[in-house]
Amino acid sequence: MDPTSQPISQKVTKISGTVTPPRSPLPYPFPFHTIPTYTTTQSPPLLLNIMQHPLNHHLTLTLLALTLLSHFPPASPLTPCRTVCGTTAINYPFSIDDGCGAPQYRSMLNCTGTDLFFMTTSGRYKVQSIDYNKQTMVVYDPAMSTCSILQPHHDFVMTDVESVVIPPSSDTVFALLNCSIDSPVLNRYKNLCFNFSGHSCDELYGGCNAFRVFRSFTNSSPPCCFTGYDTVKYMSMNILDCSHYTSFINVDGLKGIGPADWVYGMKLSYAVPDTGCGRCTRSGGACGYDTETAAGSNGDTGGGQKLALRPKFHAFALVVGAFIYFVIFI
Repeated sequence: MDPTSQPISQKVTKISGTVTPPRSPLPYPFPFHTIPTYTTTQSPPLLLNIMQHPLNHHLTLTLLALTLLSHFPPASPLTPCRTVCGTTAINYPFSIDDGCGAPQYRSMLNCTGTDLFFMTTSGRYKVQSIDYNKQTMVVYDPAMSTCSILQPHHDFVMTDVESVVIPPSSDTVFALLNCSIDSPVLNRYKNLCFNFSGHSCDELYGGCNAFRVFRSFTNSSPPCCFTGYDTVKYMSMNILDCSHYTSFINVDGLKGIGPADWVYGMKLSYAVPDTGCGRCTRSGGACGYDTETAAGSNGDTGGGQKLALRPKFHAFALVVGAFIYFVIFI
């Protein structure tokens, strides 16, 4: 055909002749016998046909799917952070899974079956309740002496980090029992002992079956000391020269109430700066930290806080997209 008889949009210069097409299992919309090569600023019909090839539609749809997958979170949150242990809710800043919660509280809680425990160097303390509004946690030491049971000699020891971020509250009182007359809290440091709500050592020894045994040796009440956490923090029971201790909470409401009805245990108080985790959890996310860079870190949680699932989901989207691409095109 004379090129001058073609429409102007098809007036191009033919450069090459016959081209052998590559072997391909895909069907093409045109016969591969002779493929002319063109040089022009206009788009010949052949180029338009290639752009309209079904292959390009598949590629476009795949790229669109990848884009959508990378911008939308999963339909259901598959968070690796457990939010309950038994009947106790586990919310920020606490966690029972490594990498979740705030790094300052890492490994402080342990969930065994349906029981939640607060972990210290001196033992496991059963968590009775957590009040996230008042930011308090009530724990109980199964090895601690109470009004109903006398336990062997036992110290309460917290790590330096625990003593700073979640110390016993001011309304938790420790009672040092059966102390020697040479005890430092009865001599040089007697100012560490105080009287609370009108209660006395005689009342404690006389009102508790477990503590009456201390009277049997001398027919009188041995010295005791009501004190705060700082005393047992810096001095062990051996230094204090007291054989046992017990602790009780909500002391402001114990006036006129006998020791048999006191609430035995320890109330711990904590504070967490506002790092935006509330907004994160309300939107279905999970707050946590990098277990490698935040290991042993006691600093600001803002730098280590992240939405736990988003990076993993992006990686998942890329893998799915690559799989779809290879299924269609390879």
